[in-house]
Amino acid sequence: MTTESQSQSQSMSAPAPITVVVVDDHPLLRRSLAMVINNADGLRVVGEAGDGVEAIEVVGATAPDVVLMDVRMPHLDGIAATRRICESPTLRSTRVLVLSMFELDEYVFEALQAGASGFLLKDSRPDDLVLGIRRTHAGEALFAPTILARLVERYLRVSPASAARAAMPDGQLTAREVEVLALVGSGLSNTEIAAQLVISVKTVKSHIAHLLSKLAARDRAHLVIAAYNRGLVVPG
Repeated sequence: MTTESQSQSQSMSAPAPITVVVVDDHPLLRRSLAMVINNADGLRVVGEAGDGVEAIEVVGATAPDVVLMDVRMPHLDGIAATRRICESPTLRSTRVLVLSMFELDEYVFEALQAGASGFLLKDSRPDDLVLGIRRTHAGEALFAPTILARLVERYLRVSPASAARAAMPDGQLTAREVEVLALVGSGLSNTEIAAQLVISVKTVKSHIAHLLSKLAARDRAHLVIAAYNRGLVVPG
């Protein structure tokens, strides 16, 4: 095989880059984030926005894999922008990763309710930012289920009425799916759920897949929220 043929073969087999839109109202921070992302292998920034209105336009035009979303912005905040993006039928494969100043900021939970898949602190290291984008794109949780559960509990104690407003439809869950949902909401891993229900991990994954579909949830984070909204987990 010639050098040219080898190069073409490698090019054809190389995976497509993870595309990202960076949204933040501070131009310097936005540009710094874009620089970190573009310098990482397999990641590419395809757009930037300085507020929620602009974010919706840019994301709609580029349909990125991941949106790195600030929360507090002029014109339209990141929570409202996240909700509109996640409600768009043409952006079902786009995931939103929220940037927050504080780990347990109430705005983080609002963003998760709006459809965001996770959050990162603004003072995270560049390597953590890159890893967070990769994991968000892969549909993985950015934090342990227990941390998410603690976030939900704290928010429900502060604003139970607001948390109840966004309860998802039941979607005709089976009794076993309700059991699995309650255990996911309690912060248990797939292995722990399998042991408690005396079923295989494969069966747990199947139940979770059904829950994601029936509840129109994007990932495990939203299953935890759904469990709390249904009263399957009582805040401690």
